[in-house]
Amino acid sequence: MFYTYILYSEILDKYYIGSCENLQKRLNDHLNGRSTFTKTAKDWVLKYSENFETRAEAVRRELEIKKKKSRKYIEYLLLNNSIE
Repeated sequence: MFYTYILYSEILDKYYIGSCENLQKRLNDHLNGRSTFTKTAKDWVLKYSENFETRAEAVRRELEIKKKKSRKYIEYLLLNNSIE
């Protein structure tokens, strides 16, 4: 199983979009500074995830979300599909 996910940092007031195979391990990587973009904050929270059968599908969805370059779209996804 592969995942596309969205993290949020309240300190930075930013979202991070990524994809991975092991969601819990990847979240731990973000929280422990093992990712260039997310190492500036330690308060990342998983806000959204989708699961896929293949890595290619997960990456395709990640790029689809990123291409929109829209905070409003991300917040729309969170509002309508929140995992909290």
